[in-house]
Amino acid sequence: MARKKKVEERENHERWLVSYADFITLLFAFFVVMYALSSINEGKYRILSESLNSAFRNVTDRSAGQIMLMTEGAPPLPAPVAKAEKAVDEGKLRQREKMRNMAREIMKVLAPLVRQGKVRVLETSRGVSIEINDSILFAPGQARLEPRSIAALQAVAQVLADSNFPITIEGHTDNIPISTPQFPSNWELSAVRATTVLRLFVDSGVSPDRLTAIGYGEQRAVESNDSVEGRARNRRVTILIDSFAPEMPAEVVTELKPEDEAEAGAVRSD
Repeated sequence: MARKKKVEERENHERWLVSYADFITLLFAFFVVMYALSSINEGKYRILSESLNSAFRNVTDRSAGQIMLMTEGAPPLPAPVAKAEKAVDEGKLRQREKMRNMAREIMKVLAPLVRQGKVRVLETSRGVSIEINDSILFAPGQARLEPRSIAALQAVAQVLADSNFPITIEGHTDNIPISTPQFPSNWELSAVRATTVLRLFVDSGVSPDRLTAIGYGEQRAVESNDSVEGRARNRRVTILIDSFAPEMPAEVVTELKPEDEAEAGAVRSD
């Protein structure tokens, strides 16, 4: 009997298509997941958060030799932390009330000028701001206090001397240029006026380490300089009683890279 010829198996050269198709499917799934993550909204995030909380609820965590039960909801603050936060809030309330009492006292001593519209006492987010029109403090183009204004400023200083709040005295002018041997520009005029009020406060008992004088010139206008009334409002001295204590400066420490040091050396050599 004749033997049957063995059918020769042909090698399949297209088997790589199966692996390629699997790879494309996985890649498509990966991009679908990435797109879903990139377009997450608040509702999806809340659902994910609730799912995670549900999954990890009642899971025990062994820490420092103790067993802690993870329950739903945030744990209460430790008693010392809660007590400290309550003390801070109460301190802020007392400080705010003290600032308001100070503002009332200042309005009393400056009542005639307040009624005339020469003085404005404002409560801001930073504290109390006292705007005094320069027409009752200085002669035009001068930085010497008028005799009639000294008593009013001394009364304000007596109210401020009993507190410990930082005080900033700001000098402001209108946009009309000035050029004299004493004041080459409005910068110098506003700065010297602020310093003049500062010196009176020091002489009246306010601690010097609480005081700061700044000259803004015409740069911080509160009204348009296009009218006589607007320019008169802009010529003012502002006394800002700050309810926030100044922060202690902290040095910025960074690690210089070798290329930064090389660049600094090149600058020095130039």
